[in-house]
Amino acid sequence: MNKSLYDIIEEKSKNFNILGIAGSLQDDSSSTKILKIILEKARKNGNYTNIIDLKETRLPLFNPNKPRDKTDEIEMVTKEVINADAFILATPDYHGSMSGTLKNFLDYFWKEFSGKTFGYIISSHEKGLTVLDQMRTVVRQCYGWSVPYGVSINSSQDFDIDGKISNNKLEKRIESLARDIFTYGILIRSQFLDDINNKEENTYAFQY
Repeated sequence: MNKSLYDIIEEKSKNFNILGIAGSLQDDSSSTKILKIILEKARKNGNYTNIIDLKETRLPLFNPNKPRDKTDEIEMVTKEVINADAFILATPDYHGSMSGTLKNFLDYFWKEFSGKTFGYIISSHEKGLTVLDQMRTVVRQCYGWSVPYGVSINSSQDFDIDGKISNNKLEKRIESLARDIFTYGILIRSQFLDDINNKEENTYAFQY
């Protein structure tokens, strides 16, 4: 007997897994710093969280001729991506785009992102709107879902001399993403799994 949607939601609420991807190679990265803060808040809300810091976990440049050459890093990252129910991507703004490191990570996956919700963090002196649009485009192409806002950081304005957050609006946005990535993510993920279980044909989930 297939589980009902409500059964799936109840089950997922006990083990919802949020994976953060830190896409900066910079020491003392502000985007990575905010990512860790949000994941900690999400963990206090009862979620499982983990982080892949691409400064420490180096993936080879994606080669479509050898998409899954087995390295310890690729195997570990693939396992974490498959197990994740939602993602938070963090990146600096490089010339109006995401970091090459983050884009390389995204190139490794497709169906593993489907039916999962994504949140976004951008470190930028210009709000990072084009960066946000590009990340959303990649996720949409992979049949993922995006939280309808991002967390934008300006490291020269949003932190005090001790490195603590000094922007109240940023604090509120951080709290919102820590809540919404679960609150909306669990509904999307659970409905996706329910559609697969019921072999529902009138949904994009049918191809999975």
